[in-house]
Formats: sequence, C-alpha cells, structure tokens
Amino acid sequence: MGNWVENEGLSIFVIVVWLGLNIFLFWWYYLVYDVGKEYIYTRVLLKHALALARAPAACLNFNCMLILLPVCRNLLSFLRGSSACCSTRIRRQLDRNLTFHKMVAWMIALHTAIHTIAHLFNVEWLVEARLNKKGNLSYALSQLEDKPDQTYLNFVREKYENPVGGLYVAFTYLAGLTGVIITLCLILIITSSTKTIRRSYFEVFWYTHHLFVIFFIGLVIHGVGRIVRRQTKESLEVHSPQDCKNYNEWGSQKCPVPQFAGNPPMTWKWVVAPMFLYLCERLVRFWRSQQKVVITKVVVHPFKTIELQMMKKGFKMEVGQYIFVKCPAISRLEWHPFTLTSAPEEDYFSIHVRIVGDWTEGLFNVCGCDKQEFQEAWKLPKIAVDGPFGTASEDVFSYETVMLVGAGIGVTPFASVLKSVWYKYCHDATSLRLKKIYFYWLCRDTHAFEWFADLLQSLETQMQERDNAEFLSYNIYLTGWDESQATHFAVHHDEKKDVITGLTQKTLYGRPNWENEFKTIAQKHAGSRIGVFLCGPEALADSLNKQSINNSEADPRGVHFIFNKENF
Repeated sequence: MGNWVENEGLSIFVIVVWLGLNIFLFWWYYLVYDVGKEYIYTRVLLKHALALARAPAACLNFNCMLILLPVCRNLLSFLRGSSACCSTRIRRQLDRNLTFHKMVAWMIALHTAIHTIAHLFNVEWLVEARLNKKGNLSYALSQLEDKPDQTYLNFVREKYENPVGGLYVAFTYLAGLTGVIITLCLILIITSSTKTIRRSYFEVFWYTHHLFVIFFIGLVIHGVGRIVRRQTKESLEVHSPQDCKNYNEWGSQKCPVPQFAGNPPMTWKWVVAPMFLYLCERLVRFWRSQQKVVITKVVVHPFKTIELQMMKKGFKMEVGQYIFVKCPAISRLEWHPFTLTSAPEEDYFSIHVRIVGDWTEGLFNVCGCDKQEFQEAWKLPKIAVDGPFGTASEDVFSYETVMLVGAGIGVTPFASVLKSVWYKYCHDATSLRLKKIYFYWLCRDTHAFEWFADLLQSLETQMQERDNAEFLSYNIYLTGWDESQATHFAVHHDEKKDVITGLTQKTLYGRPNWENEFKTIAQKHAGSRIGVFLCGPEALADSLNKQSINNSEADPRGVHFIFNKENF
C-alpha cells in the first residue's frame, strides 16, 4: 500500500480533487440557475435547459483556467529544479503534466458538448417564444422590450421560424458566432491530437493545436453580449414572481413590470492569469530561440538516424533533459522535441534524430546527409533551440539502484544518463551515490543497436578496468527477427562477442519476463528504494508500473520500486 501511494497516491489525489471541483461547480451552478429566485422568469422560457447550459459553462471556465498551465514548460522546469518547493514526489507528478493536460482537454470537450446541446434547445425555445401568440406568460415575457420602463428578457428580437431563426441567432449574435467558432476550433484541436496524427502527420497536429489562440479569444468575448438574463435585485424587491404570475397585473402598484439585466462576462476572470503566464512562457521561448546555435558536427548513423552536435552560449543541461528544435530552412514555425543524448560534462550538446516524417526528412537533407561528399560547416542550416526542460530522468542520481528501460528510440535519454555516469565514475567514483544500474533495451531491428553499442562498449571496458564490472548490468532484447536471422544467431551464439552488438553480454530474443526481473532485483537489494525509469510506449509503462507496485513491500523498511516515465 505504501508504494501504491508513492507511485500513484498523489496522482490519484490530484485527479480526485480535480474531479471533485468539477462536480461541485456543476452542482452549485446548476442549483443557482435551477432554483434561484432571480431566474424564475428565465426558466419560464428556457426550462431546465438554462441550468444545463450554465453549469457546464462554469466547469469550462475552471478547466480552461487549467489547460495552459501543464504546457508552460519553463514554469514546470523552474518548479522541478527548485528543491525548496518541490520534493521528489511532487516532481514526479510534474512529469505527468501532459497526461493531466489531456484529461483537462477531454473534460473541456465533455462540458462543451453539454453546454452546446443545452443552448440548442434554449435558442429553439426563445425563437418559438417570439412567435408565440397564445397569450400566456411566455408570450408576455417575450414581448418585453428596451423602453424607459421596460427591459427585455428574450434576447431574440427578430421573428423568424425555425430553423432559420436558430441559424440567424447562431451567425448574427456575438454569442452564437463565437460559440460556433470555438466549438469548431475545439473539434479540430482534439481530432488532430490522436496518436496516429501526432506520429504520422505531426505538422497537422502542430498547426491545428495553435487554434487555441482563436479558441481563447472567442471564449473571453463569448459572454460579452449578456444574452443570459435575470431579474434584477431591485426588481425582485418590488415584484415577486410567485405573487405576480398574472401578467395582466404587471404595471400596477402591486406588480410593477419586472426588470431584467444580463449576466456580466466572467470567463476572463478565470483565464486572465494563466493566459498571462503562458504569454510570458512564449516570450521566454522567443528570446531563447533568438540565441545563436552552432552545429559543430553531424554524424550519420545506420538506418537513417543522424546525430547533431551543437554549441550554444550559456547552455546548461542535466541528464535526460529535452529540447525543442526549429530549423527555419524547413519551417519557420514548427518546433519538435528531442531528448538530449549528450552528458552535462561534455562541451557540446547533442540529439539523435530518426528519420520518420516530412520534417525529419527535411532535416536529413538540409544537413547534407543525402550527399556522399563532405559537407562544410558553413553550409549547415541555422538551428533554433528552446530548452532544456526537465524530465523524470534527472532523478536517476537520487537512487543507489536504478532500472533503466528504453524501447526503440526511447533509449536516447539513457544515453545521456550512461555517459554522465561514465564521466562521474572516471572523475570520482566514491562521490557517486548511484551504485548499481540495470539497463534494458528493447528493439525490433538489429541495425538500430549499432549507434548505441559504442557507448555500452566504453562503459563495459571502463568498469572492467576498474574491477567493477558489476556496476552496470545491461540486457538487450531483440523483439523482431526472421527465420534466417535466427539461424545466423544460433550459429554464432558460442562466440565470445555478441554477433549483433560486439559486446560481451549476448543479445536476448523476445521480451523480458518483468515479474522475474523485478523479483530477482528485489532479492538482491532488500530494504532499498529502487528507481524505475522508462522511455517507451504506454503498454510497457502500465506493465512496469504494475510490477513496481506488486513487488514493493508494505513495510517502509522493505524494498520499494519507484516508477518514473518520460513525457514530452
């Protein structure tokens, strides 16, 4: 139970509080509009749809206040790096910022749907009320106009039959027009944020996501028209809706004509602070992007993976951090995230880029990697860099024992970690708190191992020379191979060096038995806090998180696996 709290407790607590606030706001504002005395006459026209429109509007304000905060990368990096305000447990929650961002987005979508559907009924009923000739209370309320002794309740002033009346409201009133625009923006943003679109058509995701600017502008001015109206406080003192239901008595001393006023816009009060913070965030990003970056070296690795080594004045990094990169020669607007593969001890910073899409293909070409001849430095493209930003891997050196798990290109943050370990070990091994590393790499293709093998060979040799070969235990798993490859591997299995990587440790085939791995490590490190770090797919994350909880002891003095996942 203790480790469940360590791994999931705060996350669950945050989610419960967030959901609780949504439920509270929905219920509170539903009662305000469904029971409130000042809305009695409004409910005559709109019935329960009034409350069903206004309650989700309050929740929308709350969630739109939150949606920008998880993507303020510089703010999160500042908080993450401040030990005064962020414990290790809090920092691990900050690493789940994008998960929370997505949850808030889906909540916005839910409340937008409820709000929109309720208002469709509201508009239909208001249009019909203007055409009503039955001589009832609804008719009387809809006939009120702006005069010296009157104020209107039904904001629909023109008399058009539905559906023309509804379309007229949607496209000629500020509330209707902004509502249509922000709903369309939201639909485009959400539908282009699916995993398939992000991975295969990142540019579509990136451009449509910036519709959030239009979304927020529309959101702020959506309520300026004050179409939701209520009876004024002064009018309620002299005109009680319960006592003046007979509209024929309106205008008498007992029942003066009721007076109405529109609700003032409130959304700006909710979103102005996070919008200001995000504006500051973008200004910091712009300032950083203007600083000069020099590409010092481009290395072409097998299977269309390139390494960019760069230098930038004042650039400081920690292990496992990531940066955003823009190449104006490809696009003046697009920024793409890449994990840093260099160590803080090196005099340059580097990224490894796998060529999988239009932008990365463009980078491959403008760097001259498609040419056979040597590319001179002055011909290399200009690069803009924003970052670095913190990730879970920064906490690697907070543990004595760690498990590092990388899947495919997800090995990149651990390249930085292992390099830094190597430098620290060479400089002063006694000051290094980290005493044991279990490294796992899962990859589908043998060629993908090649660029990383040199680093592992260096570490392997260094540890053997210092008579500490047990410091690093690594396991490389090939998860995809064909029959001819399997035969080749079998023939060379007894050779001293691995046929794929050239390492002493042989490549394994298939997938790890994580339950056995965790149990074995738990037995070797009884009473320890073991950091589990993953950069890989969600399915693997779920599996490792489950094993971290199941193999941790309830006794605070027992072994505890602390799960951390990369998110960017």
